[in-house]
Amino acid sequence: MKHRNTLVAVTVASILAVGVNSANAAPTISRLTPPSQLFATNGTQSTPMIARFIAGQKFDLQATVRPDANQTITKVEWSIDGAAINVIKSKTSLVPATALTATVPNAVAASVRGFSIGKIGVHTFTARATQSDGLTVTATGNFEVVGTPLAGADSVKNVIILLGDGMGASQRTAARIMLNGYAQGKVNTKLAMDTFPNTAMIMTASLNSIVTDSAPGMQNYVTGNKAANNQEGVWPDDTTAKFDNPRVEYLSEYLARKQGKKLGIVTTADVFDATPASMAIHTQDRGAGTGIVDQFLDDAGNTGLTVLMGGGRKWFLPTGTVGSVRSDSSDYVMPGDIIAGWGAASGALDSTRDLISNFQAAGWTYASDKTTMDSAGTPSKLLGLFSYSNMNVALDKIDGRRGASTVVNDYGFTDQPMLDEMTTKALNVLDANSPNGFVLMVEAASIDKQAHNMDSERMILDTIEFDHAIQVAKDYATAHPDTLVLVTADHECAGAVIIGASTVTDADLQTKLPTADSMRNTVVGVYDAAGFPKYTIDADGYPATTNVDKRLLIGYGANADRYEDWRTNTQPIQDSQQPLGGSAPLNTYPANPLARDAATGYLVTGQVAGSSAVHTGGDIPLSAFGRASNTLHGTIDNTDVFFSVMKAVGRK
Repeated sequence: MKHRNTLVAVTVASILAVGVNSANAAPTISRLTPPSQLFATNGTQSTPMIARFIAGQKFDLQATVRPDANQTITKVEWSIDGAAINVIKSKTSLVPATALTATVPNAVAASVRGFSIGKIGVHTFTARATQSDGLTVTATGNFEVVGTPLAGADSVKNVIILLGDGMGASQRTAARIMLNGYAQGKVNTKLAMDTFPNTAMIMTASLNSIVTDSAPGMQNYVTGNKAANNQEGVWPDDTTAKFDNPRVEYLSEYLARKQGKKLGIVTTADVFDATPASMAIHTQDRGAGTGIVDQFLDDAGNTGLTVLMGGGRKWFLPTGTVGSVRSDSSDYVMPGDIIAGWGAASGALDSTRDLISNFQAAGWTYASDKTTMDSAGTPSKLLGLFSYSNMNVALDKIDGRRGASTVVNDYGFTDQPMLDEMTTKALNVLDANSPNGFVLMVEAASIDKQAHNMDSERMILDTIEFDHAIQVAKDYATAHPDTLVLVTADHECAGAVIIGASTVTDADLQTKLPTADSMRNTVVGVYDAAGFPKYTIDADGYPATTNVDKRLLIGYGANADRYEDWRTNTQPIQDSQQPLGGSAPLNTYPANPLARDAATGYLVTGQVAGSSAVHTGGDIPLSAFGRASNTLHGTIDNTDVFFSVMKAVGRK
């Protein structure tokens, strides 16, 4: 019988090599994690190196094993570089691969949780599965462990990552033109981000597409590894559970564990959203809001989370409370192997949880608006939730402060801070409470959200708001020279381009007929006719009005259908994430870009289906300032940034 098993194993290796399955074949391993070209190509190619880690960084091993008919998988054994690894049994599991069991009964996902290795170099890892009749199958992948220097006096203590969601080069340029203006071809004053001395171009693809969404777009920077679209801090697997995918350790987790650094997260989005969650949360479903926000608190001891500010109060309110959207269906109960391997909280299906009270009981100070944020001082931990979901955008917040708009009143949150104000507060709190340093992520979320809506002025003003926050970070790094500051984006959104400027006055725009001839052929000035649009900037740092004569005009290359009249929209598009969006007055706002300006604009036919512009796959710029910023240059992958940061921070 032993001889027969050996022969079958050889046959299986041949079958796997040519990708053939047989009804009489031995078990097969259909997925091996970490992702590897060595496995994907059946051992014929080992480059590029897909999975990379710094020494001691934690990650999970996992294999999906499909048994023969009427057989079960009895065990999966693991080896590294040919040597068996000994792992604590509580950190391993053999669970149904629920995505496959309907077609492959008894398929399993076998995991080793929280594995790490310190030896530098390329390693092979092998899974060997045995099924109930004794037949076996093996599969091999590879990964690389990258060295980092010892932390010393010249190491980076603090890391500030400023992320303009959806911000490509055109969004930056448009903000520069509107905010600072040009004279005879020269910009009058650069943006704060323009003054950063070091620049790189970032390749943004996700694990499964040339066009990333925001979840891997952020997490790739802070794990050093590729994630699939919609997933955060994990790799794909073959189970349907939202929170049990194989994990990889975040920058924040590693630095909290190894160096005692703290973590701050600031966003103008709902705090559960893809970018903020992709600093600390492990899930295959970026939409699983209840579990995501619970994980922020319950695993704060692992991530060092000390500051969390943005929108998203709807996830923190117990179900049955006005504005609450908590649900057991988006929550989790964590499996035992992850609890053992990662020190993760067990979780509970607790939609009635009062999470704000739980944060406060854990020692957090809670701010519900700008006034309470400003008066909070520098508490040991700060939670700020300034709206039910996404915060209002800069244009509407500024107009609300000026008494020129009722949009913030309609949303019910009239006292929201600007992004630079939140950044100042976060830095003050972290500086006062992080003797070993910190990681702070600041996101300007609605550059992306307004680009999706093809709402040019709201997109540009959010980029200006972002630049004000960048100046705050730069000032901090200037005063604290052991700080590294990065300004980048997760991807570009909508294919935004500066097509020129209006050739007419704003009064003319209001009298033009909504036809292509008048609103495009007569209005859109290109080349010489574009000139240099001029905006007057108020003392608050924003344009007095965006409805100026001969205004800047933005076009879109990844657009859906929309109506365009080249004037600033008085109301934003309805936000489907707002829990009270179906009630007056928010339900009277334009439902989508085809319902906006239909009476005054002309139809611009899009290149994508639906009612929203989409992300694009082009490279985006990264700007760096402060200690070790000169290590970031050239055209690099988003995962490369992680290793540059870790080399700058060093190991202890």
